[in-house]
Amino acid sequence: MKKIAFIGAGSFGFTRNLVRDILSYPAFADCTIALMDIDPERLDYSRQAVEKIIKAGAYGANVIATTNRAEVLDGADGVIITILQGGVQVWRHDIEIPKKYGVDINVGDTRGPAGIFRALRTIPVMLDICRDIERYCPNATVLNYTNPMAMLCRAMQGETDVKVTGLCHSVQGTAEMLAGWIGASMDDITYLCAGINHQAWYLDFKWKGKDAYPYIKKAIMSDKNIYNQEQVRNEMFFNLDYYVTESSGHNSEYNPWFRKRQDLIEEYCTSGTGWNPGEYAYILKEYLKREHTWKVDIEEWLEKNDIDLNRGKEYAAGILNAIIGDGTLFKFNGNVRNFGLIDNLPYGCCVEVPVLASKRGFDPIYVGALPRHLAALTGVNAQCEELAVEGAMEGNKKKIFHAICMDPLTSAVLSLNEIREMVDEMFAANKEWLPQFKFD
Repeated sequence: MKKIAFIGAGSFGFTRNLVRDILSYPAFADCTIALMDIDPERLDYSRQAVEKIIKAGAYGANVIATTNRAEVLDGADGVIITILQGGVQVWRHDIEIPKKYGVDINVGDTRGPAGIFRALRTIPVMLDICRDIERYCPNATVLNYTNPMAMLCRAMQGETDVKVTGLCHSVQGTAEMLAGWIGASMDDITYLCAGINHQAWYLDFKWKGKDAYPYIKKAIMSDKNIYNQEQVRNEMFFNLDYYVTESSGHNSEYNPWFRKRQDLIEEYCTSGTGWNPGEYAYILKEYLKREHTWKVDIEEWLEKNDIDLNRGKEYAAGILNAIIGDGTLFKFNGNVRNFGLIDNLPYGCCVEVPVLASKRGFDPIYVGALPRHLAALTGVNAQCEELAVEGAMEGNKKKIFHAICMDPLTSAVLSLNEIREMVDEMFAANKEWLPQFKFD
């Protein structure tokens, strides 16, 4: 009987869907699902959801739920992390302070000034979790879903011995989107995707063994509805020749081209029809709305009679099955350190590359060099992440300032002195959440 621990199990959607996927594998049908969260109310909702899934699938699994992290980690074979350090009233400063200075942010959970300060708050907690994993389940397979993915994974992989990778759904989600645009079945699609989290590139995308990029370009150019779904990403594709992972709104934050002036924001980031065109503070607004409705949404799900037990498209369950289940090989795109995987990105930074999961654990696959123009943009973002992680570990405010100075969007909008003022204000707003830094 395997034990799979969830840290941050109060993330109801993640926990519910990942447990559904895990229990769909025969190797885990009788496992123990161990749920931990610091919020007892949210934790109890997730416990109810897991019990409902177990009953609906007539599984032999059992569930425990506790606020005691050591209890859920003790003897765990797999660990899934889905925490959020600081609630919406804390991280709203990440979005609202830069806006005062002219840096217009859409989501702010990955990089740039907002992503970096989220990392500063979260890295100490992630390292505490890893120390507990080293103590209570040192051989566990650890999967992280918490953002900012690259910086958190870089810190965990660099400072601990935990066997961890980070997972995102943007690679498989975008691949399915592109296949749909050209009328292809995913069974006939193959691709090589590599870069960094939320800015990985489909270095090839093939349909029945043939280059599908001409078909994708034709679909975008001939159908305004397709163009409008992803205006930013489609413009990037037209000009950079390769398609990038993650939504247009996200990607508009990671480069200097789409958010530095109001006219550009209005042209590219407000009228798209995809799930996230690029509206200012999009996710912040969603979270603020849900502060008063989240219980209703959960209770509605718990009251449903029928539950879909079909496996979803997240990677986690397939990875766990490959490593601690029946051993079926599973290939996915994961976040690992760049030890000779992408030749022209910084050595040791966190990259998102194909990884093979097996009884051996994680085996990242060599990619080679990115096209030079892609490496130029991606490399700047990777260097900013490296600086931010170093600054977080050292409690070095200057390195955090330098990381934000070099951020493509911030540097396109602000002067150095303006960036310094903004960073100082962000430090002041986050003072209580940054124990690794000294404040006068």
